Amino acid sequence: MGFGILHMRGVQGKEGWRWLFLIEGAITAVIGLWSFLVMPPAPTKTASWFRGKDGWFTPREETIIVNRVLRDDPSKGGMHNRQPLNWNMLWKSLTDVDLWPIYIIGLVWGLPSSPVDTYLTLTLRSIGFTTFETTLMVLPKQFLHLIFLLAITYISARFDERSLCGMSAQVWILVCLIPLRVFGAKSSRWSKYVVTTLLLSYPSTHAIQVGWTSRNSNSVRTRTVSSALYNMFCQLSGIIASYVYRADDKPLYHRGNSVLIGIAVLNLFVYGGVKFYYIWRNKRRDAVWNALTAQERETYLLTTTDQGSRRLDFRFAH
Repeated sequence: MGFGILHMRGVQGKEGWRWLFLIEGAITAVIGLWSFLVMPPAPTKTASWFRGKDGWFTPREETIIVNRVLRDDPSKGGMHNRQPLNWNMLWKSLTDVDLWPIYIIGLVWGLPSSPVDTYLTLTLRSIGFTTFETTLMVLPKQFLHLIFLLAITYISARFDERSLCGMSAQVWILVCLIPLRVFGAKSSRWSKYVVTTLLLSYPSTHAIQVGWTSRNSNSVRTRTVSSALYNMFCQLSGIIASYVYRADDKPLYHRGNSVLIGIAVLNLFVYGGVKFYYIWRNKRRDAVWNALTAQERETYLLTTTDQGSRRLDFRFAH
């Protein structure tokens, strides 16, 4: 009798999860279809059966929008939005060595926090919290993480700073990792929870780095490839992070946390090195550009075959 009741509850629980996934999938599909219909391919192509036959803008407004976009970033006029990449264009984008420092950041920046986040619920259960308590206890870090993400992104845009923002996030993580490494089996479980929550509330610089990749690409061609490459390195980072915490090191993961501390320290040097690299590249460009006369600069702008970040009049953001 008891087994039968438990079995029925298990079946109902599985059915509940299936319905939940079905509802989430349906919502995602509806949003995707709606986005496809609502988002136009260009400001001059807003007219359609779904968006209205007259479109969103008048011909004069379309002209103003296009001119302002190109003045803000002339590289956006290099390709149209239906033009495919050929192998030559792809190779040029892959071999743009000035973007690889950001790819390296994509590989390492999330490593110090990812294992802690992945094993959070298991860690909370192992130190005595119930399943229900654990479900509620993961909510604060998600809320705080969102708030600090918005804050660090605003600060980066306000002060036009990227590398130092990334370093500040690594310092935040490092300060929290040290007590996690020191905690022992008899340490207060609430102390462990508070420190872990603070660690996972760190200001994520992922959005900053995505924009950084786009900014330093300086061409539609390179931007298309660089965004994908940066994301690939971030995904590879997640695979690497899954091997830091090992079964023979649980539940305190002292060895794993020591490794994460080392990676966080390494990341400080990575961000600093990337900043100095771009400063050095900009100084070299300045030396060449400033040595040209006004006539030579004008001739260069009219006749150069340099593209993207290879242009002498382009400066890297850092």
